[in-house]
Amino acid sequence: MAAMKTLTVLPPVETPALIVREMELSDAPALTGFMADPRYQRHIAVRFRDADEVKAFVARTVARQGDSRRQVYHLTAAEKDGGTPVGDGFLIRGRDGRVEIGWGVARQHWGRGLGTEIGQALLGLGFERLGAEVVWCKIMTANVASMKLAQRIGMIHEIPAPEFPAGGGRLEPVDMFNLPAKLYFEQSY
Repeated sequence: MAAMKTLTVLPPVETPALIVREMELSDAPALTGFMADPRYQRHIAVRFRDADEVKAFVARTVARQGDSRRQVYHLTAAEKDGGTPVGDGFLIRGRDGRVEIGWGVARQHWGRGLGTEIGQALLGLGFERLGAEVVWCKIMTANVASMKLAQRIGMIHEIPAPEFPAGGGRLEPVDMFNLPAKLYFEQSY
């Protein structure tokens, strides 16, 4: 097993409509607009109550940037035109050569393909920048749109987990997806 690469800051990734980049303190107001929305939160593990919690989360995220021990990368997906944050993503490096990814899109931008762009950017960062052997994600079973997205970006449905710890003491049914590096690098662009 090859060692994963240590990066203190991930480079921005440009997609057709977005720039997926490290979070910045100035992102907090726009991120609050969707991260504190109950419709956005229904399919995510970590739920923020209000603007203060989102602002504190962004501040913690920014403070960890540059730390050589960093294992978690939270990113903002901002529109190329205007730079407004419209989504987010994360990568969590495991010690086993695996990187977990996750994504979200502001409700008013659902159905525009932005989640697919974020997911593809996260796959690229996981494999090409962090050196993952496998990139995986867990998706709440009720989140049909994200399950279709995972398959659209080449991830393979692995197993369902009927009672997965989802934060705040909740247990949720989730489905696991993964993509080995070998298959990622064999895909056409």
